[in-house]
Amino acid sequence: MNLRRVIITFYLLLFLSLAAGASIFFLQTRREYRQLLKSEAESKRLLAEAQLKLREQERILDRLRNDPAYVEMVIRRRLGYAKPDEMIFRFESTGEPDLRRDEQRPRSGKRVP
Repeated sequence: MNLRRVIITFYLLLFLSLAAGASIFFLQTRREYRQLLKSEAESKRLLAEAQLKLREQERILDRLRNDPAYVEMVIRRRLGYAKPDEMIFRFESTGEPDLRRDEQRPRSGKRVP
């Protein structure tokens, strides 16, 4: 009977140690899974931002290829070009103009830089 009690205790301790090891392994795996989910969400957010920026740049490129008025406006603003009878007034500014800001202007009418 004493030997039986020792064997049962041994198997019980073995079972508990295996259960504890499996629990620790499960918790570590779950923690890694949560971290991977966060990483995936961040990657998706960065991808969406990059795709939005790409679409915006493609739209600007398309306008540069197909819209002569837009090309003229960009050349005038960035390079300071003028037509032969025009006079350019330069004022201090904070930097180069943002092309996206120019995209929001209406296409009709005469643009003055």
